[in-house]
Amino acid sequence: MDQRKIGRALLSVSDKTGLVDFARGLAKRGVKLVSTGGTARTLKEAGLEVQDVSDLTGFPEMMDGRVKTLHPTVHGGLLAKRDDADHVAAMEAHNIPPIDLLAVNLYPFVKTVEGGADYDTAVENIDIGGPAMIRAAAKNHDGVAVVVEPGDYERLLTALDEGDGATPLSLRKELAAKAYAHTAAYDAAISRWFAEQIGDDTPQTRTISGQLSLALRYGENPHQEAAFYKTGEKRFGVASAELVQGKALSYNNLNDTDAAYELVAEFDSNETAAIAIIKHANPCGVAQAATLKEAYEKALACDSVSAFGGIVAANRKLDADAAEEIVKIFTEVIIAPDASDEAKQIISQKKNLRLLLAGGLPDPTEAGLTFRSLAGGFLVQGRDNQTLDRANLKVVTKTQPSESQLADMIFAFTVAKHVKSNAIVYAKDGATVGIGAGQMSRVDSTRVAYWKGEAAAEALGLKDGLTEGAVVASDAFFPFADGIEVLAEAGATAVIQPGGSMRDEEVIEAADRLGLAMVFTGLRHFRH
Repeated sequence: MDQRKIGRALLSVSDKTGLVDFARGLAKRGVKLVSTGGTARTLKEAGLEVQDVSDLTGFPEMMDGRVKTLHPTVHGGLLAKRDDADHVAAMEAHNIPPIDLLAVNLYPFVKTVEGGADYDTAVENIDIGGPAMIRAAAKNHDGVAVVVEPGDYERLLTALDEGDGATPLSLRKELAAKAYAHTAAYDAAISRWFAEQIGDDTPQTRTISGQLSLALRYGENPHQEAAFYKTGEKRFGVASAELVQGKALSYNNLNDTDAAYELVAEFDSNETAAIAIIKHANPCGVAQAATLKEAYEKALACDSVSAFGGIVAANRKLDADAAEEIVKIFTEVIIAPDASDEAKQIISQKKNLRLLLAGGLPDPTEAGLTFRSLAGGFLVQGRDNQTLDRANLKVVTKTQPSESQLADMIFAFTVAKHVKSNAIVYAKDGATVGIGAGQMSRVDSTRVAYWKGEAAAEALGLKDGLTEGAVVASDAFFPFADGIEVLAEAGATAVIQPGGSMRDEEVIEAADRLGLAMVFTGLRHFRH
């Protein structure tokens, strides 16, 4: 049956946002109210007539409220098929009144855990009766409407007005789908928490849940559907950011902006200003300096051609001087922790330029999980949260690196962590001067980065290539000496790499022969 009258509603909510107005709206439309515990008290204090669940069931709440709605009267009222004669007869025989509307949201388990609750408190905030009722009502959506989000209260009241006190089946189906998603996300959060408590990094079943944040026009290409979901992870970035101005973000914008912000956050904003310019998820220029303006100019010089239409990330509050420089070329997105009013005003002159303010920087050392889909499954791994410890660096060549070279090595290796493998980064004076990304062989990445540096120097009208006198970082070991020979030809003077190849000795001998300093990190940063 399409239209179903609502005569009785059971309300039991932890989040009481909009509750009283919703209940008043139902009462005004002749709906009888049934409620439990704190919800019932709130409604009675607001002057509404409410029947306690214990009066409905003839059974008292017990065991600190653990048992109150787990009763045949409640579940019979929710699950009975309204058009089935046997079900109707059973309701009459056992004095079970129909419950036509259920409004429930669950014990705040996630907030309780995030607040640092101990184990026993967390367990007490696992809701049992709520999910059972939600699932029952959603299963019987042919006869029952179920609401789990306060945002749907007004919508349901409007439907009652339009349907003369009844709800349409299309709405009940939609609410049922939301209800099952709600309980699935709730159970997923609990299962993740339990896995953490017992130290299980690879649980037999892993469930991922997300809340729709943005329906996108399309995905990587116009023929692909896409949307952005938030997982609830408390991490500054695209999920936390406010879109201050500009048109809606695309799938590629979000992906590239996330890459840019994660990279720039590697550089402590209290020590240095840093800018990362990203194109197609790879950096085309990264630099640190005393000011954001200087950092941007240095980053742009690395590859001004690729920077056109790119993403710019800053690790400090965006100021007017930096904003003035950034808007001189076409840029898709700027993301920063914050921005001055003057910077916002400058950016506002570019109506389509998106400005995202994230509220803070993500912690590059924080643990977390990353996911990647495969045909028929997905891969899960811990976030690459390892950073270089200078004390663990090992000089393996006869030539010792200078202090300035070491500083540039650490900078370049940090950038290489965010470049698609095979990754090669040339750097000088705290700025990238050539980046080779995503090549099938490491020597090709070394050549590409060299060529990019040469092209950038030509664009700047410089006599010497940008890679002259630079240091080089590799995300993984050099398997052969040919890469070392190419970077020496490019004018590089020092190399930082993980080491660990079967041919390390051959590579070290090449570096010694060419007069290069080489440092091993013992740390690899593949990024596929």
